[in-house]
Amino acid sequence: MIPLRDNIPTTKTPVVTYALIAANVIVYFFWQRGGLTLGDPSSPHYVCQLQDWAAIPYEFTHPGDQVQIANGCAPPDAPTYATVFTAMFMHGGLLHLGGNMLFLWIFGNNVEDSMGRVKFVIFYLLGGIAALLLQIIVGPNSQVPTLGASGAIAAVLGGYILIFPRARVVTVIFIVFFFTILELPALLVLGIWFLEQAVMGYFDLAQPTGGGGGGVAYFAHVGGFVFGLLAIRLFAGDKRTQRQQERFSRR
Repeated sequence: MIPLRDNIPTTKTPVVTYALIAANVIVYFFWQRGGLTLGDPSSPHYVCQLQDWAAIPYEFTHPGDQVQIANGCAPPDAPTYATVFTAMFMHGGLLHLGGNMLFLWIFGNNVEDSMGRVKFVIFYLLGGIAALLLQIIVGPNSQVPTLGASGAIAAVLGGYILIFPRARVVTVIFIVFFFTILELPALLVLGIWFLEQAVMGYFDLAQPTGGGGGGVAYFAHVGGFVFGLLAIRLFAGDKRTQRQQERFSRR
């Protein structure tokens, strides 16, 4: 399933959502020097940036130890705590970036509108931190770099599903070689997404290599989503959310 848009109107321009999308795109294309083949492990620039600026669970559970994941790179010198934030804006390829930004574009504007710009920035960053924390707890000795905005965006999805339970999402459904477009309840679309992350995380953890070895940080997605569910009421204003829901009801 690929979501295209939702039917919840916003009351203000989602400046922070646009800024976050722009920041992710700029980091990918101009700092990571991204393209269609950025995730190619043979690219020295890509590998060395992962070593320095992606979040590596082992480095958090073994303070002072920094992982050298490839030969030919300078010894890693980026502060481990800084990678908590830099990793949120890095991506492993154009599809990784595009998928994350699509979800942020569709669901971020409404969550931002429900809490205001400053609170949304804090909520987003805390969601990313919570996502990384669960990934570290699940795989404390993992030396696999973790990167991407999906943990923070998962927090946005968790918040969205709680404050807009009656929302509907226009979604592309693929059936073998064919596809159709349906308007589905957000509870269904995001519920299936979360279930998929939890199930895939379970199977990833069941592998002999442990969590985080499958190339996708499923537990980061789970951690971010659960944070969003638990924290949204602390950030979203009742009056703002009510105004959005009233506008939705009048449509």
